[in-house]
This record gives sequence, structure tokens and C-alpha cells, in this order.
Amino acid sequence: MAEKACLNKTKQYSWVNKPPFFYGWVIMAAGTFGLIMTSPGQTYTVSIFIENIIKDLGISRSLVSTLYSIGTLIGSFSLPFWGRMVDQKGTRKMVVLISILFGLACIYMGMVKNAFMLGIGFILVRMLGQGSLGLISQTAINQWWIRKRGMVIGISGLLTALLGMGAFPSLVYALISAFEWRVAYAILGLVLLLLMAPVGFFLFRNQPEDYHLLPDGDVDVPSTAINKSTEPDLIEENWTLKEAIRTKTFWMLAISLSLFSMLSTGLFFHLVSIFENRSLNPSVAASVFLPVAFAAALTQFTAGFLTDRIPLRYLLAIGLLLQAAALLSAQVLQGTITAFLFGIVLGATNGISRATGAVAWPKFFGRKHLGSIYGFTTAVAIIGAALGPLPFGIAYDILGTYQPVLLISAGVCILFSIASLTIQKPKRKTIAVN
Repeated sequence: MAEKACLNKTKQYSWVNKPPFFYGWVIMAAGTFGLIMTSPGQTYTVSIFIENIIKDLGISRSLVSTLYSIGTLIGSFSLPFWGRMVDQKGTRKMVVLISILFGLACIYMGMVKNAFMLGIGFILVRMLGQGSLGLISQTAINQWWIRKRGMVIGISGLLTALLGMGAFPSLVYALISAFEWRVAYAILGLVLLLLMAPVGFFLFRNQPEDYHLLPDGDVDVPSTAINKSTEPDLIEENWTLKEAIRTKTFWMLAISLSLFSMLSTGLFFHLVSIFENRSLNPSVAASVFLPVAFAAALTQFTAGFLTDRIPLRYLLAIGLLLQAAALLSAQVLQGTITAFLFGIVLGATNGISRATGAVAWPKFFGRKHLGSIYGFTTAVAIIGAALGPLPFGIAYDILGTYQPVLLISAGVCILFSIASLTIQKPKRKTIAVN
């Protein structure tokens, strides 16, 4: 009976082993598609709908902004739960479930009639899109790669930035122009239901070990080989979330990566106002998203490759210095050229932070409990993003200028850049026995 079950299991999994290439490449493609399909829940896409929502529902901009921040916060609180579910149920089951729920949430967004319904919609699209679908897709990719993880994350990041932030806003704008905003949201929901959910079911798979494979395609290597590696970065040590949060490395990474999320969101949210304060037309602010997207794509691609070759602390330090440079340069914008340079620096910051964040957690804390760790850290980052616009707005309302918060934020980034150079791969404490 046991032999028969084993044969059935081998037959069930055999097609994953049949391609002449490592199935991890399929996972990379499917996971990247998942990351791109988080776009309906990302700020760069939601922002395209905002003007239509304000006009159609007859509510104020400040109320929409408040609902969006509250929706982002509430949605982020569920991510540790979804992360645990990924560890328990696997990426395949969870990506199908989340894709269906996210698709229904987008269809719901096309039916909102008032501020209360809009607030519920924001909670759903932020929780399921920006949070959960991204968490699962990134976890799936990381489960299949270790030695080549940085390279794979770089390729995935390049495609995600170009086809997500780079192309999705224009696609959504075209849909709204051709139909109207409610129909556009419904179309996005149908794409998730009819494309993303099947991709999850047919292509996503949990871990290579489930199919008698090892990460990176080391099919014939014994299961213990990776732990015999003489390269410290390839020795995988699995930490639970409770163990990880007791380390200095965990919190240095979590706070540093949240700074990227918080400050970049603050800059994006108030970008038009910041530009107007420098006598720049709002159309210039809109055009800056293009260099941001291209810089983010190229930088994440490059940084992904570098994560396999240099310590992550150096990339993190460089990223934080670039974040400080973006904050400082926002005070001296003079024309379109300087605005585009500002966008390039901000995009490079985004690319480095994404590459570093994607690689750091599995590299330092292993793959076994990666869903739980991603769930917690993604929640922290999203909370930072939700709070990011507040200090900028408060400073401008009270002082009539963004300069103080820009200077203080830049100083904090520089301090954390220096501190991040102390980050090391954590080691479990051992107790000597006499």
C-alpha cells in the first residue's frame, strides 16, 4: 500500500520534473506575473481612479485620502495571518484563494456607492493586492532559489517594475477612457479571476523538495548537501518568526526597509504639491513616474545580481543614502531636468529596497517559516507606507513648507545607513554544558 501511494505521488509530480530545465524558472515567471497583478491594489494604479471616484461619489479629497490610509492600515494587520497560512497550506492553495478574493474585491470596487463602501473596498484591495498576493508571489520565488536567488529576484524585479509601475497606470487610464472607471475595475477583477487564479493553480508549486528537487535545480544533490556548503551564505538555517524577532538583525532590516516604504510613499503622495512649491507644473510631476519606473527596474535588476556577490548591508546602506539624496533634492528642484533626476534617484532607491527586502529574509532566516516572516515584515512596511504622508502633511499645514520634514527624514536615513553597516547574518546562541 505504501509503495502504491509512493508511485501515485511520483506520477502526480512527474510532469514537474519532465521539462529539460529547472521548474524554478516556471515559478519565477508565475511569481512575477503574480507580483505584476498586485497592481490593482498598488498606489500607482489606485491613484488613476481617484479623480473619477471623487467626482462620481461626490466626496472630498481629504476624506478619500483618510479612507485610503485607514484601509491600508487595517489591511496590513491581516498579513501576519496570511503569512502563517502560506507556511501551513503552501503557496499554491493560497495564491488561488487570494487571486479569487482579490478579483471579487476589484469587482466590488466598481460597485461602491458611498464613502463607507469605498472604505471597505480600500481595505480589501490593499490587504489582498498590495499585501497578500505580493507576499505569496515573492515567497513562492524564494522557495525555489538560494544560490541564484539574487539573479532571479533581479530579473523578476525588472519585469515587475516595467510591466507594473511602468505600464499598468497607462493601461488602466486607457480602460477608463474607453469605458468608465467602474467597468475598468470590473475588468481588472475578471483578469484576476480568469488569468491569475488559473496561473496559480496550474503553475505555482510549493517547494522543490516536494518534487524530489533542490533549490537552484540541484536535482542529484543529496538533501543534506546544502548544509555542508563551505560558503556561509549558502548554509540555510531556518528561524521561526518568534526566534527571528529576538535578533538585532531582524529589527535593523525591518526598520530600514520600512523607512524606504514610509518616505517614498510620503514623497509620492505629496509629489504634486512639492513640485508646485518649486514652481513646477503638475504635469511634470505626472511625467516623473516614467523615469522612476525605469530607474527602479534597472536598479532592482542590478541590485538583485549584486546580492549574490556582496554583503547585503552595503546595498542597504547605499539605498538609504540614495533615499536621503532624494529627500534633499526635493528642496532644490529647478526645472524638468532636475525633476527627472529626482525621479531617477527615487526610482533607484525603490529598486535597491525591493531587491534587498526580497532577498534578505530568506537569506538570513531560511525558507521554512518564510511566509510568517514575510507576513510580519510586510505588515510593518505597509504600516510605514500608510503613515508616510502624515508628517509631510502636518509639516506643510503648520509651517507652510516641507523643508523641515525633508531635512529631518534625510538625517534619519543617513544615520540608519551608517548603522546598517553593522548588520550580520544572525547566529543562534549556544549554551555551554559542563
